[in-house]
Parts: sequence; C-alpha cells; structure tokens
Amino acid sequence: MKGLIKILAIAVVLVAVSCKKDTAPNYQFMPNMYESVGYETYSESAAFKSGVEAQLPVEGTVARGFIPFDIENSTEGYELAKATLTNPLDSTQVDLERGKVLYDIYCGICHGNKGDGQGKLVKREKILGIPNYADREITEGSIYHTIYYGKNAMGSYANQINEEERWQVVSYVLKLRADLVK
Repeated sequence: MKGLIKILAIAVVLVAVSCKKDTAPNYQFMPNMYESVGYETYSESAAFKSGVEAQLPVEGTVARGFIPFDIENSTEGYELAKATLTNPLDSTQVDLERGKVLYDIYCGICHGNKGDGQGKLVKREKILGIPNYADREITEGSIYHTIYYGKNAMGSYANQINEEERWQVVSYVLKLRADLVK
C-alpha cells in the first residue's frame, strides 16, 4: 500500500512537471477572464442619421459648468485683460485662506510661497526666470489671463482650477504682492 502511494505521488509530480513548457503558453482556464470580447464602439446604427453613434455637439454648445473666456490668447489679449478685467467676486466672497491653499498647490512650487520667485523648483535650479511679484506691474486681469492661458514657460491652469478658484488665487497673489512691496 505504501509503495502504491509513493508511485501515485511520483506520477502526479511527473504529470505536473511535464505539462509546464517554457516555450509554449500555459493553458488558460476560463479564457474570457483574460481576453475580453471586443465591441465596436462606433458601429453603424440606424438610430442616427449618419449611422455613427458618436456625434459632434451642436455648433455653439457650451459644456455644463464651463464659462467661455472672451479675451484671446495673445499679447493684445493680455494687455486688454490687464487694463480692463476685474475680479467679479466682492469682498465677502474672497476667501484668502482658500486662495492660499490653491496657490500653494498650483503656484508655490515655482513662484514660492511668498511670491518672491523662489519656489522649490527654482531653488533646485530645475526652472529659472520666475519673476518676483514685487518687480512686476500686475493687475487682476493680467493674473487671471496668465492663469487661464499661461505665459512663457508657464502652462495653462484653466483645466485644473475653475473660474471661481482662479479669482481666489488672483486675490491671494495681489495680497502677496502687497506684502512684498511694503
């Protein structure tokens, strides 16, 4: 009986070892779990005139929650924003603490937490030429335009920060500038 158990154990080990091949893929139990069935997303459909399910939005459509910015991304647009654009938030809506939190997240890494142009990336010499707010003539409109479109090496933050948050950051940047000029 003990000999039969040993022979069975050896047979099981041999079968298990002989089934493994490094040159060929292993067997897949339940292959649907590994390889999903592909469906054509844009397949022809009788539900739409063109036969394609994905349709372009109607011309002039504005996405929900999106407010278009009418000033263009150019030097002239920057100067126009600098001269004419003002913060729509009144003094009761401005929250400098929230503006500080947003500024620290998005701006402080380059511009520094004090607005002096000495952020961590500047100190580590990863990026250079960040201006000190005290050295620039900036207005609410110029700051907002720069956040919306970016300027020079700075990219746009329009997708990361919504309109109300941008104005909170603008208010905080003006506070930092006032503190630096003192």
